[in-house]
Amino acid sequence: MTAQSLFDDQVAATQTKKPTLFSLKAQMLEQGRTDTVLAATEDLSVRIKVYASGGENELHSHPTEDHVFVLLQGSARFYGPDGEIQDVSANEGFLMPAGMLYRFHATSTDECLVMLRVGTPNFQKQGEHDRLGADGKPLVGYSAENRELPVIFKDGVFFGD
Repeated sequence: MTAQSLFDDQVAATQTKKPTLFSLKAQMLEQGRTDTVLAATEDLSVRIKVYASGGENELHSHPTEDHVFVLLQGSARFYGPDGEIQDVSANEGFLMPAGMLYRFHATSTDECLVMLRVGTPNFQKQGEHDRLGADGKPLVGYSAENRELPVIFKDGVFFGD
């Protein structure tokens, strides 16, 4: 059984008390973004995220989850709720405390943005919605409201090969 088969489209906790081996291999994109759960427990999730362009383009927060982004490839620009801007590149990271409003987009033009995302989901507290827009209403990550584009993969091109 692979790590991916343990999960729904969103994070679900593993049912095992054994270590989970995972790989940082991810397919590169021509367009769109992917978010793949690599491993998770009730208290921790590890994902690899790939962006051809764009990003998480609407201001949002995860009200019950601290999380960290570590850039493995490419570069991004993060925005805060009061117009703050921070450019981040490979081998740098960002910690987002629970409830912090942010958005970001890929700024690299010659390669995909690849990030490791480690978070502390609290399934008991988050309820049905783990992502809220700046207006406090639920914001689905893969939606027109969050400027979602169809995914187009680059044939045979992978990060981590």
